Amino acid sequence: MVSVNLKKPYIIAGKSFYKTFIEDLLKKANIKVNGSKPWDLTVHHESFYEQVFVDGSLGLGESYMDGAWECKQLDECMFRIIRADLASSVSLNLRTMFYFLKAKIMNLQSVDKADEVAKKHYDIGNDLYEAMLDKRMIYTCADWSHATTLDAAQEDKLDLICKKLRLKPGQRILDIGCGWGGFARVAAERYGVEVVGITVSKEQAKRAKEICAAFPVEIRVQDYRSLDETFDHVVSIGMFEHVGYKNYGTYMQVVHRVLKDKGLFLLRCIGSNHSVARADPWINKYIFPNGMNPSITQIGKAIEKKFIMEEWRNMGLFYDRTIMEWMKRFKSAWPKLRANYDDRFYKMWIYYLACSAASFRAKTNNLWEIVFSKHGDLSPYPLLIKEKANLLESIS
Repeated sequence: MVSVNLKKPYIIAGKSFYKTFIEDLLKKANIKVNGSKPWDLTVHHESFYEQVFVDGSLGLGESYMDGAWECKQLDECMFRIIRADLASSVSLNLRTMFYFLKAKIMNLQSVDKADEVAKKHYDIGNDLYEAMLDKRMIYTCADWSHATTLDAAQEDKLDLICKKLRLKPGQRILDIGCGWGGFARVAAERYGVEVVGITVSKEQAKRAKEICAAFPVEIRVQDYRSLDETFDHVVSIGMFEHVGYKNYGTYMQVVHRVLKDKGLFLLRCIGSNHSVARADPWINKYIFPNGMNPSITQIGKAIEKKFIMEEWRNMGLFYDRTIMEWMKRFKSAWPKLRANYDDRFYKMWIYYLACSAASFRAKTNNLWEIVFSKHGDLSPYPLLIKEKANLLESIS
């Protein structure tokens, strides 16, 4: 039973105004309240309608966490809500307006705020990520061009990145946002390179040092802005989403400074179809504080007079499949995980994964893999033979 203090709703023709408005809104996405389809919502408490009307996407997520509603196939429900752009039909409220203004006025990704996302998300427990992710604990989109399992898809992704960077024995590589050290170990073990991996997460760094202990890999808890050395190549996989649009220029300037003249920079990040100054309020509050996804325009502006774009690939639908695999593993492991997490966390995490998968399915989020050079005086940067085959196969 959900315990909620309700305000007195407005009444229109004997029905709550909130209820009428939200039910009509959901119909635009082919979603029926208490309907029979797997993506229909089942409402358990009337507070749901007012909470969503007043707080928009923040209220939708919080009311789900509180048990006010549920859905058999949540990812498909959220896909329809996102695809129909229902969020734009709900007015801004004081809670979300304050966040939007704060993101516009302040630098939410400054050095002194950089570790907030680590404490809120990446440091909550390695047991969670061990259960949910593949054997290398890769917390980014896999490459499903040929693979049929998550482990194989992540191996293919890491190997392809190493090949795109043209790694050679003896080279020194910088990994910005190294996570639990999966890429660093593969690069050092298979390609004979030295790797410096940086992260703002102490828990990630601790585990990454264990994973990479037998290889020429140095793991540091360090902000990218303090780097002052040079590398043959630079890679950043799933970290740029935490940089913030006010710091894109600084980020690219740092990479340009530390990258040798003939080096390559591979950036893998979630991308938005339009330029924004903030993330979704629910995601910001509960999952990734101060995060935001860049647009093509924002990246383009940040690299001007610094880099030449050699290749740009969109793999967004691969992220949908990756996240759904994570969700399946998380649900399977929950009987063991619940000893360290409560039921509200379970609902929060399921909602996060479902919304994330839906955003890629609806293509409001993309997954970009971009290769940059500094001067363009390299030999032509062709697609690898395997990469060409993958693209042709996916098109056919």
